[in-house]
Amino acid sequence: METIREQNVLNISSTILIEEISKLIRSLLNRKVLGLDGILNKVLKVAALVIVKDLAEVASYYFASRIILKSLKKFITVVLYKEGKKDYSLLGSYRLITLENTLVKVLKKHVANIISKAAKEYRLLLWN
Repeated sequence: METIREQNVLNISSTILIEEISKLIRSLLNRKVLGLDGILNKVLKVAALVIVKDLAEVASYYFASRIILKSLKKFITVVLYKEGKKDYSLLGSYRLITLENTLVKVLKKHVANIISKAAKEYRLLLWN
């Protein structure tokens, strides 16, 4: 029986560098609403000075093993009225806000950066 081996076609490393995760955490905006994990972005930035090495190791492990924890998949979407709208029966009169795990924000930025680099390198999208 022939086995199918997965190939890393885009040659993407599953290892997250400490410097990269530090940069991603620093890029989080301070005045954002509290995430589902109860961690403020401002608090994560301060704690990152101590825990960034461990965060990078754990994230690298989960990327390499292709495991996504259930707690990282959870989010809540809140619907808010946009002030001053004349007709609240229209969808455009509302704003959706997604509350998610603070660490997920960091990991999503990392994945977005990888996709963006691959798209540019392999010319997958038309760039102006």
